[in-house]
Amino acid sequence: MRDSEFFGHVTAVAPGKVNMSLRVGPRREDGYHDVATLYFAVSLHEEVTAAPRRDSAITVSLSERSAFTEVQQQVQGETVTAAIPLDERNLAHQAAQKLRERLGITSGVDLTITKNVPVAGGMGGGSADAAAALVACSALWGAGLSKEQLAEVGAELGADVPFAILGGAAVGQGVGDELSPLLTRGELHLVIVPANTGLSTPEIYQELDAMREEAGVSAEEPELDADLVRAVCTADAEMAATLMTNELQAPAVRKIPSLDRMMDAGLLEGAMQGMVSGSGPTVVFLTRDAAAAGQLATSLEERTDVWAIPVTGPAPGARLLTSRS
Repeated sequence: MRDSEFFGHVTAVAPGKVNMSLRVGPRREDGYHDVATLYFAVSLHEEVTAAPRRDSAITVSLSERSAFTEVQQQVQGETVTAAIPLDERNLAHQAAQKLRERLGITSGVDLTITKNVPVAGGMGGGSADAAAALVACSALWGAGLSKEQLAEVGAELGADVPFAILGGAAVGQGVGDELSPLLTRGELHLVIVPANTGLSTPEIYQELDAMREEAGVSAEEPELDADLVRAVCTADAEMAATLMTNELQAPAVRKIPSLDRMMDAGLLEGAMQGMVSGSGPTVVFLTRDAAAAGQLATSLEERTDVWAIPVTGPAPGARLLTSRS
């Protein structure tokens, strides 16, 4: 029996994201790449429940309500299935530990994750877990930290964590961790199509470097299209559709050629634009409105036997859902 059954609990949610644009600079000496990206939070959320323990342990488990319970990766051309790590490798576990260090406490916590964002799909699901864990644990332990302070803690875990805490839409620069929040109005409507396998982000960047070398192309310093930023801020779907771009799409398609066919299928079924999300392999389609998104999702599920999820954005960042003593 988990200690959490004797105490109260706190639940928080945090959004997954898509990159409405992702431009990648040359490989740096430290192996990373500078990027210019437009983060866009969507209405597909990870949920983390935090409950206190009598001891100082941090445990992580998956809720039975999770839509995703395994990691599928491409390894030497083969799809390999593995369990989602529930130990110190899990970002939610790391988030709780980082927050404890920040607060100077040793309180234990049971973390239960409900995964609704595709795993290893380029939508920042693990980062959303970390963001929700930070918000939930902060409330559980009475830390009183602001979102900005929690984002500082989250930045130690990766570039996507601060954005999952803040939500909305933002320009990301550096390695994606230098965030400039955007003021938006209106909503954009998209359809998310998870793939039946996953991709490793570092491997996709390596593939991009290799493709550029093969083509004899020198990468320039990345810069976002100002018109795209304006289109997203004003929910101008027609303009956004003409300007969406992802420089990690080509290496993702090289790893999984069927992504090209999925994007073609979405366009044939009425999507305004289709694109790989982040490092992939999740595909995101932009539609004209909510009705079009629903129709596209239904058509794709009926004709291509995939799971298609209508979503809206920009969605709010990590927030408390419930607490109970």
